[in-house]
Amino acid sequence: MEPIQKSLKRWMKNHKQFQQRLDHMKREVLQDDDVKALISAHPSLTKEAIEKQLIKFYEYQSQSKNCEKCPSREACINILQGYTPEAKVEGTELKLTYNKCYREINHEQKRKQESLVSSLHMPREILEARLERLDLKDTDRGAAVEKTIQYLEGIKEELPGKGLYFHGPFGVGKTYFLGVIANELSKKNISSMLIYMPEFVREMKASIKDDSMNSKVDAFKKSPVLLLDDIGAESQSAWFRDEILGSILQYRMMERLPVFFTSNYSLKELEKVLMTSNRGDVDQVKAQRITERIRQLSEIVTVEGRNRRG
Repeated sequence: MEPIQKSLKRWMKNHKQFQQRLDHMKREVLQDDDVKALISAHPSLTKEAIEKQLIKFYEYQSQSKNCEKCPSREACINILQGYTPEAKVEGTELKLTYNKCYREINHEQKRKQESLVSSLHMPREILEARLERLDLKDTDRGAAVEKTIQYLEGIKEELPGKGLYFHGPFGVGKTYFLGVIANELSKKNISSMLIYMPEFVREMKASIKDDSMNSKVDAFKKSPVLLLDDIGAESQSAWFRDEILGSILQYRMMERLPVFFTSNYSLKELEKVLMTSNRGDVDQVKAQRITERIRQLSEIVTVEGRNRRG
């Protein structure tokens, strides 16, 4: 009998401790301002109804309603991270539904915007470029900044058929303009593809081996917005110039899909660069075809100023 008596005493002790914890929880729940307001607004919530649903009331009371108890989205204390409880009363029954908190909504919006910007070998600094960091008072780049802002503000329901061609000396921040445009377009739910041209050439050469070239070229052709960084810097073959770049630009020109460019060269200078392939072959007519398509696809914007990479 000794073991049974010990077990009984232990159970009674634990039961007493449990009851004390339950009473403490009940007092804490019923003293909560949100719970008191809920009960006051719904006379149908009798003492008996509250007793039966004490766990639900505790669930509602213990969680953060407006992120006030959560230091961050990642450190959310709620049962469902990023969701806040909403209490509804039907008769004597308390029902809890969960809605996304403002932090979760902002997080999802940011992820959605980021997913709208596809990048091929672009640095993080460019992918995080922001319009507010462009300075209209910049005496050197002010005209380019103003042109960029005007373009973005002019976008309504449909995209313009033309993009912008930023050209100027090395290091003046031309690529940053492309990052700003891509991110601002994403806020308007417009997806874009941002490509560093020298890597683009290497990507196309490598894709011949795995038979993925056609699908990649098709994606570049049909992206709602295409941004080509540093055109003219790549060492390219006549094949890439005519069959890849020429094909993409021709398709986008016919379909009125905008293209944005950056280059260290004016269009006249770019034509001379494109005339000569990496094998030394010269073809002015085909180079002119490329620059003419660029002219049809974009508006020229000169970017001046000091070398910001120095």
